[in-house]
Amino acid sequence: MKGDNVDRGSRQYNSQTERAYRTLKRSIMENELVPAAFYLERELAELLGMSRTPVREAARRLEAEGFVEIRPRHGITVLPISPEDMTEIYALLSELEPMAAELAAARGLSDEQLTRISGCVEVMDKALEEDNLDAWADADHDFHQLLVSYSGNKRLIWVISTFWDQVYRARKVTLRMREKPIASNREHRNLVQAIRNRDPEKAREIHKKHRDRAAETLVQLIAKHGLQAL
Repeated sequence: MKGDNVDRGSRQYNSQTERAYRTLKRSIMENELVPAAFYLERELAELLGMSRTPVREAARRLEAEGFVEIRPRHGITVLPISPEDMTEIYALLSELEPMAAELAAARGLSDEQLTRISGCVEVMDKALEEDNLDAWADADHDFHQLLVSYSGNKRLIWVISTFWDQVYRARKVTLRMREKPIASNREHRNLVQAIRNRDPEKAREIHKKHRDRAAETLVQLIAKHGLQAL
């Protein structure tokens, strides 16, 4: 009986920690928690309607992922994303995602997979026609996730996914600062065609240029505006 109570308490604690982690991470990624601002552990616990212990554990996970820095007196600071951060992250993505595209083209996709990834491009085209940049960004995110998952390389998928959350936060705040992403849609269509043709070299080349261009644009915008001020 006592053991059952301990197990229930442990499950509840783990559940609260997971909820704190997911809620705080979403707030950081959506820039609801302001970069460079200091948040007391107590006020975050009150905001989430829970005790400070799961918030503290969630903050440790977020610090390990590079989202926050834990400060003395049990508070956290949301870390801004610098041009240097994005340069380093995109240097990796610009090599790893083209590799994923190459692998997807080499192994070949099923009709269902081709339909799904082509569907993302169609949604992006429609979103731009309607000037709905949020819908475009969601479909673009789905496109890249599918592309990497279709590589079939589990370790590659894991490594790339560790950088996406940081990139998402930066792309979210710069979404309306850049030109309408017509070129991105065109590159996505060309990439899908290369994969359909089972042309690994072409797929890698197209996606490498796409990622390099995206990196240059994003880094320039962050350097110009500064994510701390956004």
